[in-house]
Amino acid sequence: MFKSLVSDQPGARPLMEAFKACRVHFTNALIFSALVNLLYLVPTLYMMQVYDRVVPTGGMLTLALLTVVAVFALGALAALDWLRTRLLIRAGLRLDKLLAAKVMARIVDLPGGKASSQTMREFDNVRSAVSGQGILALFDAPWTPLYLACCFLLHPAIGALTLAGGIILFALAVLNERDSRPRLKRAIQSTNTAYAAQEAIAGQTEVVRALGMREASINRQIEERKTSVEQYADAQLNGGKYSGAIKFLRLALQSLSLGLAAFLAVKGQISPGSIIAASVLLSRAVAPVELLVGAWPNLTQARTSWKALVDLFVATAEVERPRTALPAPAGKLRVEAVTVRLPGTETPQLRQVSLVLSPGQTLGVIGPSGSGKTTFARVIAGALTPTAGIVRLDGADYGARESDDLARHIGYLPQNSSLFAGSIKDNISRFAAATGAPVAEVDSRAVEAAMSAGAHEMILRLPKGYDTMLGPFGAGVSAGQAQRIALARALFGNPALLVLDEPNSSLDQEGEIALMNAILAAAARGAAVVIVAHRAGVLARVDRLMTLRDGAVQMEGPREDVLAKIRGELAVPAGNRPQ
Repeated sequence: MFKSLVSDQPGARPLMEAFKACRVHFTNALIFSALVNLLYLVPTLYMMQVYDRVVPTGGMLTLALLTVVAVFALGALAALDWLRTRLLIRAGLRLDKLLAAKVMARIVDLPGGKASSQTMREFDNVRSAVSGQGILALFDAPWTPLYLACCFLLHPAIGALTLAGGIILFALAVLNERDSRPRLKRAIQSTNTAYAAQEAIAGQTEVVRALGMREASINRQIEERKTSVEQYADAQLNGGKYSGAIKFLRLALQSLSLGLAAFLAVKGQISPGSIIAASVLLSRAVAPVELLVGAWPNLTQARTSWKALVDLFVATAEVERPRTALPAPAGKLRVEAVTVRLPGTETPQLRQVSLVLSPGQTLGVIGPSGSGKTTFARVIAGALTPTAGIVRLDGADYGARESDDLARHIGYLPQNSSLFAGSIKDNISRFAAATGAPVAEVDSRAVEAAMSAGAHEMILRLPKGYDTMLGPFGAGVSAGQAQRIALARALFGNPALLVLDEPNSSLDQEGEIALMNAILAAAARGAAVVIVAHRAGVLARVDRLMTLRDGAVQMEGPREDVLAKIRGELAVPAGNRPQ
């Protein structure tokens, strides 16, 4: 079902490899399905023998033996059906084990942050389809010809009735698929949009309440939810008419088969036992079609989700390429003609920005709001991939190192502190314990980073010190405390490059002093430091300054030289300044 979707797309190879790893599960489930469908003939054969042998002769021993054999066969059928269901559930669990981490990694690494918050739901849709009733219907469908052949063996007329009914049912199933596909696609897209909007609101409930946006937000979410629910209802109602038609046709066919078999029995062309057998065989022949129609919405959603996963893996194929391990960098930063144009925008946020910063140097980046300072910080921190140009650390392109390996050598403090749910120690250590790092080593390095940031005493004053638990987005500490903890996180591991975006925006005087000491200490040990700031205090000791305007570098050089040029421009009347 899925192979044809990705066989010609090498970027999606991990998906196919995961499915190949589950090949044994699917193969055994398919074999068990064959045995199950053969055993479904047991009730037919049992009834024929009872009506044709036991009833005319009154053979109780024959009845007893037939019943024992039938019960044993039906028990085997139930056991095999249970086993194939377990196999498919195990296949779903194996897929989760093999792919969940890779899907999460692709979400994190997708350039430009284009990954949808629904991506893990897409994966769960595929995993559920693999272990659900839909795939069982697909496994049963190939055995329809067996029951059709048995109908023809009873009598050609019964076989012709079953064949005609099967063709009509199949035609209705195809019409249902064609009619439902666009409706389901719209419904799925609307539902994903509604869920994404709800998650965004749920993460900003305090702001929503403080700004009096509670009612407006609820109304917007209800409207979006209403749209998705109505579209799903439309798809279900549309599919319902086909399901109803299929159910009617199936019941009608069963009755017609009984009537036709009775007519043929009266004429002496078939035995009385074949009357019930004809109805049972016809029912089994068309059952997979009816099951497929019922499971089709889930299969369609799984197919759409599979394509979304394929697109994600193709878009991030570069992430998985093998890389040669490089030595730890000294901290020489080189930015070469970097241009950034964010998705959905026409004007570049950065234009041909170039820079060289040596180990131990500090650079201050200034400029008006919207000049591209934060975008520049994100690029050199490795958080954002430039549209054009290259960023190098000790001569190596950022892409030459695996993402986590690169991040170990870069300390980044974003504008908003971006703390995570977990202990303060976990946040400072970048959750290193989750990667299997020794706990004692993680503890000592976290405390060392906090001391370097001047946050050690502040953390000890918290109720549980380093073990104080924070909620989502760092809930539980003040903005100033969060910024100092985030600074300690940036200093964790003594990175060769330190990128600080508005590091003093929430700090008091004590915090600013600690920040300045941390910057000077980092530069003294040889780290290159880049500081984006509006407040001049933190820039008083930097070596170099760079000014940005409209995404382009206006000036860059020694701090005093740049400041002299800025003072000179300010001294010139506005009408005489060069444009």
